[in-house]
Amino acid sequence: MSLRTFPRTSPRTGLTLVALTLGLLVAASAAPSPIFPVYEELWGAGPAAVTVVFAVYAAVLLVALLTVGSLSDHLGRRPVVLSALVGVVASMLLFSQAHDVTTLVVGRALQGFSTGTAIGALGAWLLDLAGPARAPLAQLLNGAVPPAGLMAGGLGAGVLVQFGPAPTELTYLVLAGLLLVAAVLVLLTPDVADRVPGAARSLKPVVRLPAASRRAFTTYLPGFLGSWGLGGLCMGLGPSVVAGVLGLTNHVVGGLVVASVAGVGALTGLLTRRLAPARVMALGMAGLVVGPLVLTVGLALGSVAGFFAGALLSGVGFGAGFQGALRGVLATAPAHERAGVLSAVYVVSYLAFGLPAVVAGSLAPHLGLVHVVDGYTGLVVLAGLAGLLLVTRERRATAPVPAQARRTPCPETEAQQA
Repeated sequence: MSLRTFPRTSPRTGLTLVALTLGLLVAASAAPSPIFPVYEELWGAGPAAVTVVFAVYAAVLLVALLTVGSLSDHLGRRPVVLSALVGVVASMLLFSQAHDVTTLVVGRALQGFSTGTAIGALGAWLLDLAGPARAPLAQLLNGAVPPAGLMAGGLGAGVLVQFGPAPTELTYLVLAGLLLVAAVLVLLTPDVADRVPGAARSLKPVVRLPAASRRAFTTYLPGFLGSWGLGGLCMGLGPSVVAGVLGLTNHVVGGLVVASVAGVGALTGLLTRRLAPARVMALGMAGLVVGPLVLTVGLALGSVAGFFAGALLSGVGFGAGFQGALRGVLATAPAHERAGVLSAVYVVSYLAFGLPAVVAGSLAPHLGLVHVVDGYTGLVVLAGLAGLLLVTRERRATAPVPAQARRTPCPETEAQQA
């Protein structure tokens, strides 16, 4: 049986399968975070080495987004996603056999390129399968599934590391098996997108943003920067902060840092699905102002409850900020350029995700984790304030004019009044 004759599911079932695959892909990206403290214990790798591993993933993922991020618009969703899943499985197997930082770097590079190849294609596939009638559902899934995947990956890995055997192997082997199942699900899913020519030209490193989406992209940009910058803080430094500053060495707690932000983020996205994107974005930006401030105060006081309260509030900012921004931009994206638009979204998101975390990790040995987190959260708060300003201005500009203001005065009435 060839791939062309492989039996397919209905688009409705395919929508579920693609959403599960997207969530699993993102979960695999979060899984190493609770394991980083184990590597520090086994190999003596400090925060700087951990940050290098984290940075390589983000950097290579960006390269993939800039080059092959829109390739599925030209070759089809299924072949691009299948090849990427093979790469992620290979990276999981590399991680499971890692005995030094170099192997982790190679594995993270492979994982980053594979994830960057697939993430835009999967998001566009959701929109394809949903069709115009269910486009809001696809936009919701694009915004809610990645945070849910981060939560599942971070918390699941923390539980396996704490209670399972082979803490540096089991998580990756489980994920490799699940990713192979996902590859079969992809084979079952119909690829309904129209392919456009220009695959070779699409490999030129450039962010492809259609004119119809540029104004919305600028307005919602702080939502991507602030929410994913916060995600980088939690995944890159969160487990090290709770272990090194708060003294909580249980690996489940390290996973809870990621899960609390991402889980509340996913729930917030679901609860705000009926609100207009600009209103959701405003809620998210408020969360990105209040949450990090509470988190910083809790950390300064050495309060576990205060720290996690800030993390939960930050989760509202993460979920609503990303969901509102993504829905606002996707509503303007032409059907044949969806993968390119999503790649542009993830380029800026992963820049915010990776770059501050790299700088923070390199400064931590010199300034201390507390001061680094203070500076990091300050940047997130600034993004939240900028987002509030931009989205408020946009809402005022697009608000309907009241009927009384639209009414044209009658000349005879004006003459009588005069």
